[in-house]
Amino acid sequence: MEPPDDPLLFAQGVLAAQPFSELIGARITEFGSGVATIEVPIRDDLCQQFGFVHGGVWAYAADNAITFAAGSVLGPKVLTAGVSIDYLRPAREGVLTVTAQVVHSSRRLAVCRADLRVAGDSRLCAVAHGRVNVADPGRRDESADKSPKPA
Repeated sequence: MEPPDDPLLFAQGVLAAQPFSELIGARITEFGSGVATIEVPIRDDLCQQFGFVHGGVWAYAADNAITFAAGSVLGPKVLTAGVSIDYLRPAREGVLTVTAQVVHSSRRLAVCRADLRVAGDSRLCAVAHGRVNVADPGRRDESADKSPKPA
């Protein structure tokens, strides 16, 4: 699939094709030139037992924003290679906003940083770091050859 003239419109289509992103209500509001912003409205069903947004929701949003930012410089066929996240403060209400930016890229790899906040609040809730690789659809997964075969 070739990106249309409007990169944000293309990114919105990619996000809409992800069932989990649809499930939690994610939207992409910025995309291009090594930057991507994803927003997730906070709902009760996205919170943990103390009423704070579940860390898995933050991690999802960081992962996806990082991969979109990397994809804006590497092209649309990319996969997350790793993400780490540090939680700094919890959130209960509002809109989670994650902005990721490429800090280094080569032909096949991008390293990104993401800042996670609640919209309208300048204080960081979390920071994330991630590595994204260009996907190689023609390459066979070597791990499949090493799995035990059923008898």
